[in-house]
Amino acid sequence: MTVKYPVMEHFYTLQGEGFYSGQAAYFIRLGGCDVGCVWCDVKESWDATQHPVMTTEEILNAATAYPGRIAVITGGEPCMHNLSALCDALQNAGFRTHIETSGAHPLSGALDWITLSPKKFKAPLSECLVHAHELKVVVYHTSDFTWAEQHAAQVSPKCRLYLQPEWSKRETMTPLIIDYIQRHPNWQLSLQTHKYINIP
Repeated sequence: MTVKYPVMEHFYTLQGEGFYSGQAAYFIRLGGCDVGCVWCDVKESWDATQHPVMTTEEILNAATAYPGRIAVITGGEPCMHNLSALCDALQNAGFRTHIETSGAHPLSGALDWITLSPKKFKAPLSECLVHAHELKVVVYHTSDFTWAEQHAAQVSPKCRLYLQPEWSKRETMTPLIIDYIQRHPNWQLSLQTHKYINIP
C-alpha cells in the first residue's frame, strides 16, 4: 500500500538546534498542526491541505540524493500523521530517524531520536515525555523557566535538557538563559544556529 504525506518542504542542511547541532541532516517538514504557537516561524505549515502530498518512495528518493544519513521529521506537528511507513523506509535505507515534536499527539514509527519541545498551547502527552531523548524548551518569557522545570521532572533521567531563546526575544532572553544554566547546570543552551549562519 502506498502511503502519502503532506510535505511543506524538504531540504538538506545542517541541524541547527540541540544535541545534533552542526551535523548534516535531511529535513522533512510535514504539513498540519493544531498546536498553534503564536510565535511559530512556519505558520504556513499548519494547514495540511495546502501542501503537496508525496509518497514514501518520493521522499526517500529525494533524501538519498545526499550523503547525510540523518533524517529529521518535523512540522507543523509531525505526530499528527502515522509515521511508521516513512520511518521504516528511511531506516531500511540506512537513515537515522529523528523527530521534532510538541508531544501533543502519540508517537508512531521507529524513531532513533525524539526531540520534544512542549508548548503551552497544547500540553504534551506523558507517554511522549517519558520517551524523549531531548527536551527542548523555547524561552519566550521568564515564566518559561518554571514551566521548563515542570516538564524536566517528567522525562527520563537520561534525557538531555535544553533551553532555547525564542528567536525574536533572543537578545533579551539569551543572557537570562545563560545565567539560569550557570545556576542550574543540568540544563544546556540551544541556539538556532541555522538562523545565525543563514541556512535553511
